[in-house]
Amino acid sequence: MKKYTKIIALLLCLAMAVCVFAACKKGGDDTDTTAADTDATVDGTQTAAGTFKIGLIGPLTGGAAIYGNAAKNGAQIAVDEINAKGGIQFEYKAEDDEHDPEKSVNAYNTLVDWGVQVIVGPITTKPAVAVSAEAYADRIFCLTPSASSTDVIDNKDNMFQVCFTDPNQGTASADYIAENFAGKSVAVIYKNDDAYSQGIRDTFVAEAEAKGLTVAYEGTFTDATATDFSVQVNASKSAGAEVVFLPMYYEPASVILKQAADIDYAPVFFGVDGMDGILTMEGFDASLAEGVMLLTPFSADDPDAADFVAAYQEAYNEVPNQFAADGYDAVYIIYEALQAAGCTADMSAADICEKLVAAMPTLTVDGLTGDGMTWDASGAVSKAPMAVVIKDGVYVTP
Repeated sequence: MKKYTKIIALLLCLAMAVCVFAACKKGGDDTDTTAADTDATVDGTQTAAGTFKIGLIGPLTGGAAIYGNAAKNGAQIAVDEINAKGGIQFEYKAEDDEHDPEKSVNAYNTLVDWGVQVIVGPITTKPAVAVSAEAYADRIFCLTPSASSTDVIDNKDNMFQVCFTDPNQGTASADYIAENFAGKSVAVIYKNDDAYSQGIRDTFVAEAEAKGLTVAYEGTFTDATATDFSVQVNASKSAGAEVVFLPMYYEPASVILKQAADIDYAPVFFGVDGMDGILTMEGFDASLAEGVMLLTPFSADDPDAADFVAAYQEAYNEVPNQFAADGYDAVYIIYEALQAAGCTADMSAADICEKLVAAMPTLTVDGLTGDGMTWDASGAVSKAPMAVVIKDGVYVTP
């Protein structure tokens, strides 16, 4: 019996040793090891491989939830498509920041604890500015779909944007209005305690002056005064403004459109990407947005976006907005960058970050929000914006 007992004990020890060895091979985590988890080489050069942990941070609840959920959903479609291809795989996790900088940092820390390797987001500007400092210190690569302020990327080599910057939006809006509404007087209403709105306003006014546009009135508001715009709307009307430029998010814009309609004031309202989503805002009368123009890189009526639009409608029962397309593009840009950089999933987030920082300025990506998108070392994207007009409740190209 003692002989057999010793044999059994020996077998148990061997079995335990095998288990420990296997655990070490798996890096000590509980993820199954598959062929996709191994490094791959082509002609001796390491190529991207494995299951990468990709996180998203954005407002999934609260006043800006239309942005966050659209980006989350668009990213999910891209993740599903990429995972279906084989090869690189993504494990995807989204965290809610409620469009609040402090909560965005908390969401970031949750993803770091999860083991995130690359982040899509944050979605909106103030949270993105807050998180960018943390991610820069930790060396985690971030690609924001829609936080457009230069404050997000300034002096942070790991932060890149899918959307064009605020200065770009302001300049392009002024150029479009000068070309298409020459001789019309313009009013500007903007949020002076918000880097997004203020930044677009500043470049718009400078470019408007250079193009000979007449800015007949400027009105401002803050978080504390964002529920009543009767003063600004009446002043715009009294100034005879035929075009009203609204560099803001859709919530205050919806109030402005309602109050303008109440006094029979019907100028051309011209917004930027933050107004995208107004048509699906809960409780908003979409007929008030008829004729509103937006500067945006995406239109759901673009034939080249038909497959994405169909997939999005099937999955979420609504027409995707620009933020959905931004989220979709962000995941594919990361996918292309991982391949170009030869990253593998066993690398640390910091090592992946350094490789992606080097790879991004070498990429040219065709996406839903732009053909031939490129990036410079600052993290800013180069692509052409376009204007759409709301007609019969949908965006169409003028």
